[in-house]
Amino acid sequence: MRSAVTISLVPQAKGGPFVFWDDLPNAAAEAARLGFDAIEIFAPSPAVLDAETLRKIFQQNQLQLAALGTGAGWVIHKWHLSHSDPAVRAKAVAFVKEMITFGSAFGAPAILGSMQGRYEGAVSRKQALSWLAEALNVLGEHAAACNVPLLYEPLNRYETNLLNRAEDVVTFVRSLTTKNVKVLADVFHLNIEEASLPDAIRTYGELVGHLHFADNNRRAVGFGGIDYAPIVAALREIKFEGYVSGEVLPWPDPQSAARQTIASYHKLFGVK
Repeated sequence: MRSAVTISLVPQAKGGPFVFWDDLPNAAAEAARLGFDAIEIFAPSPAVLDAETLRKIFQQNQLQLAALGTGAGWVIHKWHLSHSDPAVRAKAVAFVKEMITFGSAFGAPAILGSMQGRYEGAVSRKQALSWLAEALNVLGEHAAACNVPLLYEPLNRYETNLLNRAEDVVTFVRSLTTKNVKVLADVFHLNIEEASLPDAIRTYGELVGHLHFADNNRRAVGFGGIDYAPIVAALREIKFEGYVSGEVLPWPDPQSAARQTIASYHKLFGVK
């Protein structure tokens, strides 16, 4: 398991759960100084990320790209994969494809979270899930061609009404024709939906490809009330080897949140 920390480059997402904001070079330098292995980037689009500049930043700081978020497609454009308009769904798929392609040059997967959307109006849950499955099959195979997995992030009931519980997510992901979709287990969301966080991790099992490391109040782990020891034990049971990424509020400030995240990671995972 390796550590990562989040940075957002999306002005429209201000107030969201990202440790660092706006200044990618300085965020990378601070992450490296604190001992993180990687950074997870939430960007408006691949067009704002210059690959050569990014490669230099990673080399200078001995960091990796853990993952690339796609949520800006929803935050900025209101595109999602369950939309009633096929043109909107097509734009959502194209946007995620671009993110997958860009991230794959760094060996990093794309995250599909808020762009899964929700069912509403005349769209039934069954129809929305059918559209979501269709899109994930296309995107999963595109990611496979790029030699990376696609990370699907189940969200809590307040953010989507499609799939919230581990049992339902596993059934859905295993029903896909693509076998290249992994689950991003976000402990903040799990804490809202699951009776037992360790059991939810065990339910996901080998599907877990990435972990969002947050406390129950979306602050850094240790600034809230979750007992992480049983969760870490469950991750070891399923032989999780992905990134443990701090997607948390920059509370009380980015540096403090980052320091607390890496300190908790070292304490819980026994990594120095």
